[in-house]
Amino acid sequence: MPPAATRSSILRLINVSQHSACPCHGCRSATYANVPASALMALNQLRKFATPVNAVEKEYAFEVAASNLRFGEGVTREVGMDLKNMKARKVGVFTDPVVAKLKPMATALESLQSQDDLPFEVYDQVVAEPTEESWRKAIDWARQHDFSHFLAVGGGSVIDTAKTANLFTVYKDNDLMDFVNAPIGKGLPIAESLRPLIAVPTTAGTGSETTGTAIFDVTSRAFKTGIANRALKPVLGVVDTANTESCPTAVHISAGLDVLFHSLESYTAIPYTQRTPRPANPILRPAYQGSNPVADIFSMWALRTTVKYLPRIAKDKTDHEARSQMLLAASFAGIGFGNAGVHLCHGMSYPISGLNKKGPKYKHPGYQVDHPIIPHGVSVALTGPAVFQFTAPSSPDRHREALAIFNNTTVTDPSITSIPDSEIGSHLYESIARFLDGLGVPRGLKAVGYDKDDISMLVEGTLPQRRVLDLAPNIGDVAGEDGREHLTRIMEASLEY
Repeated sequence: MPPAATRSSILRLINVSQHSACPCHGCRSATYANVPASALMALNQLRKFATPVNAVEKEYAFEVAASNLRFGEGVTREVGMDLKNMKARKVGVFTDPVVAKLKPMATALESLQSQDDLPFEVYDQVVAEPTEESWRKAIDWARQHDFSHFLAVGGGSVIDTAKTANLFTVYKDNDLMDFVNAPIGKGLPIAESLRPLIAVPTTAGTGSETTGTAIFDVTSRAFKTGIANRALKPVLGVVDTANTESCPTAVHISAGLDVLFHSLESYTAIPYTQRTPRPANPILRPAYQGSNPVADIFSMWALRTTVKYLPRIAKDKTDHEARSQMLLAASFAGIGFGNAGVHLCHGMSYPISGLNKKGPKYKHPGYQVDHPIIPHGVSVALTGPAVFQFTAPSSPDRHREALAIFNNTTVTDPSITSIPDSEIGSHLYESIARFLDGLGVPRGLKAVGYDKDDISMLVEGTLPQRRVLDLAPNIGDVAGEDGREHLTRIMEASLEY
């Protein structure tokens, strides 16, 4: 009979099994290489008496998916040739009532009309900050036609609406909520190939021209959610630096705030190796995977560029260099968060903007709409300082890098290196708040009409956003009391700053 395993050998075995460096399916040998045989035998004996459990395995891989991009002055005039080259039979063109009257749409239509035998139909009723109702109308319109290809000319609302119309052109018998992210919708996988979509952004913000994400407002539940699947991404994003010339300053700023927080949230999301569960089939791997080496590169470039150029646009929207760089930053951030994901700022923004229609009815200055609106970028920014003060302990080094960027210095500068890890969050809070002040962003939830009595309602609207909350560091069990408590504190800290 072999000798009994010692306490120390069992503890060594437990430690090794919890810190294995290899997360792949097949590699197990390294885990036990230096463990005494007696300890292994003891553990196997204990396993015979243990209650069987289905262990949840963490992710071990990440994927990179993004649309092809074309960047340059005047490239919108090429879309007709692109669609002809794709052998388009009939094109569904999406825009909104404002862009329909502007130069980007005129250029796109001229390009389509320049091609022989290229029929198209235009839907110009896309709603800014789309709703479930507006999406259903667009889907019904698209289903009446047999489009072989789609073209979207507009901001993120237009591109997201076109993505959804494309999806339900292929899935003719499905309901909208079938593909909406769980637990709000069914979150069904998209197995069929969709029609080719070309996206021409007219704002520098959402990065929707690069991603498989589409967001809308579920008005019946007073929050936003969406559909996130790689199948939705456009085949081509046409990023034309001439297309943001007519953008109002308020829209430039809000769109730029979206870029800012796309990059910050994706860079500070949990690492992809910490995401659970590991998909049983690659088709089930989500688009939002957690921070990863490829997304990090795009996100950090976008963050540096936004901090440098967005204040310039706020002062002078005719600054051509700044507008061009922000368009590129939006696409870069799209590639970053489109493969890593976002977390708390976006998760909390959905009820902030959704509840506004029934609650404060705040209407942001500079937006040409006839309904209450907290623009998406603004709704994301309202919680920004408090969120990154909260997440800083999860990865002090990454938050230190962000702080250096906001402070216009390097991470090796003594003003940055001298800050203890425990104080990075408070310093980053102040730097983000100062940056937002310079752009004229409302100073917290109170500035758009919410008060302390609204906090519980805002938290309840945030909790279903598991697609993004599950990527948040430091949050614990977001569906349980831990999550509710943390979200409440962040919302309270965001009332004013």
